[in-house]
Amino acid sequence: MSEPELIPEVVSSEPPEPTISEAVAPANEVPAGPDVSTVFRVMNVESVVFDLGDASPQVHLMENVPPYRHISVSIALPEAHALYGAIHHMTGRRPSTHELASAILRQLQGDIIAVRIVRYEAGVFYAELDVMTPRGREQFDCRTSDAFILALRQAVPAPILCAEEVIQSFFV
Repeated sequence: MSEPELIPEVVSSEPPEPTISEAVAPANEVPAGPDVSTVFRVMNVESVVFDLGDASPQVHLMENVPPYRHISVSIALPEAHALYGAIHHMTGRRPSTHELASAILRQLQGDIIAVRIVRYEAGVFYAELDVMTPRGREQFDCRTSDAFILALRQAVPAPILCAEEVIQSFFV
């Protein structure tokens, strides 16, 4: 068994260049795709709730690090059922639309690498899917509920990222 090779340390009077981990934002801040000025926060799906007093089910998202801010996204009842199925790894006897889309992505060797909630206007959340394929990275405009379901149907669930300005709009 050979011994590990020792590499001498180079001493310089200039400060060291920042490493990649030092150059990026803090743990919960994720730089955006094309527009690097937007800061995204990693969010977790905490629950899907249907309150009989409200017409639409709510998806509760919470920031994954302090201060643990949260937002609620209204979705339609069929998507709430599909999201519940995705969270609990349930599949039907025949594939649902989201199960089919996930199977197609897998078969074509595509992976959803992130969901980004990019804006909130007039009560509507706008999201995009960031997909890596053998031919490269692609971004798709997507309904937020569909993005959540597809992200959670991946073999390794894709992170859900929310623009800081979207979160801030709920805490003014």
